[in-house]
Amino acid sequence: TQRLETLSNLEPPRSHLLAASVVGFGGLLACYVACRRKTKAIPMGNGWWGRGQKPLAEEDERIHHFEVKTSDEEIQDLYKRIDQTRYTDPLEDARFHYGFNSTYLRKVVSYWRNEFDWKKQVKVLNKYPHFKTKIEGLDVHFIHVRPPNPPEGQRVRALMLVHGWPGSFFEFYKIIPLLTERKDGLVFEVICPSIPGYGYSEAPHKQGFSGIDAARIFLKLMERLGFSEFYLQGGDWGALVTTVMAQMKPECVRGLHLNFCMARRRGLSMMLSLMIGPYLPFLVGFTREDVKRLFPFMERNVYELLRETGYMHIQATKPDTAGCGVNSSPVGLASYLLEKFSTWTDFKNRDLEDGGLERKFTLDDLLTNVMIYWTTGTIVTSMRFYKENMNRNVQNRLDFMNEVYVPTGVAAFPNELMHCPRSWASLQYKNIRSYSYMARGGHFAAFEEPQLLADDIRQFVKQVEKP
Repeated sequence: TQRLETLSNLEPPRSHLLAASVVGFGGLLACYVACRRKTKAIPMGNGWWGRGQKPLAEEDERIHHFEVKTSDEEIQDLYKRIDQTRYTDPLEDARFHYGFNSTYLRKVVSYWRNEFDWKKQVKVLNKYPHFKTKIEGLDVHFIHVRPPNPPEGQRVRALMLVHGWPGSFFEFYKIIPLLTERKDGLVFEVICPSIPGYGYSEAPHKQGFSGIDAARIFLKLMERLGFSEFYLQGGDWGALVTTVMAQMKPECVRGLHLNFCMARRRGLSMMLSLMIGPYLPFLVGFTREDVKRLFPFMERNVYELLRETGYMHIQATKPDTAGCGVNSSPVGLASYLLEKFSTWTDFKNRDLEDGGLERKFTLDDLLTNVMIYWTTGTIVTSMRFYKENMNRNVQNRLDFMNEVYVPTGVAAFPNELMHCPRSWASLQYKNIRSYSYMARGGHFAAFEEPQLLADDIRQFVKQVEKP
């Protein structure tokens, strides 16, 4: 058990009042604001995101095999664009405080240009079965991995994993074999879709495609695959999408597991927890670990977000303007994406010359994720997802006004962008069966710590299915 900070190291009451006044500021927190009205489910509705008017004929519901491919022409075009890159020298001792340090960027690009083997990585991508199917006018891509040799009579549980930005389905490649192998009597078949506009899923052709629409499409996908009951797991945007899925069809969602969870703002209760929590945490449902991760609140939850969410304001307002450059320059794209894999893994990485990128990841894995964005040309369409989700009054959206009643598990990683104590999470998720303080890891849980996340998913499922 870790010792509480002394009162002299904690914020004075005045700063707590300031913290309370700004709680909920920044980033995806705005997407989780909710009011007090509640119902147990929200309507699925319907949509059409293809080109032009929706045809009168029934949509083709067939599922087709898909294979990732490349060509020499594609690779040569990449090399040509890399060779034409212009760099700006970094400031002295800037490290990663100004963004991706261009001295280290040159090293990454040199590896990309001279050693990275995209054809080899395409084979890695194709080691799991890929599929596409048409839903609401869009070709929706997903991988579907079944256990290799499940014992006869073994129950196989369906589990959908949903990615976020700037990730992709590839984030889950290391956790998939940990879930599809039998362990502790549990085995899963895993479905990993690409959010429309990301990777190999077709981008919406109309305005307004939000997490609600992605959730509905993924529910239709699970129904098309024949699943009437399944588990869900998500982080980043995946946490939003899977939460909405649980709100839309709670009867189908056996359990919801999240590694990214945001607090709902309830004025008085949150104000009291911020004022009292550092001194008497047990009175407001905090643990000592919550105190360690939350405080000093202004530094950890406001100032850090101000430093790290500039990209979000751009993408939530003018994504097409900002995206034009990174969609044309592979080095610009790599810099834009990989800087997040540095800082969001650990804020302390900003103090390092190389951003700590290779402490948790290999360059092959990082560049494979970049190549998924580059070869599909989906950086702009992925950025639009921010605008569509933040382009309206979130307090009037059903997904934010409603609580979640399905069994829920939360894996709280210590280096996540923001910490959400169980007492705050329970304001929205009314049936939390497990809440785990993870030993290490940051925002990209499945990519960084696949074993830790897989183990937590398993223990959560056991809690849900406990007699």
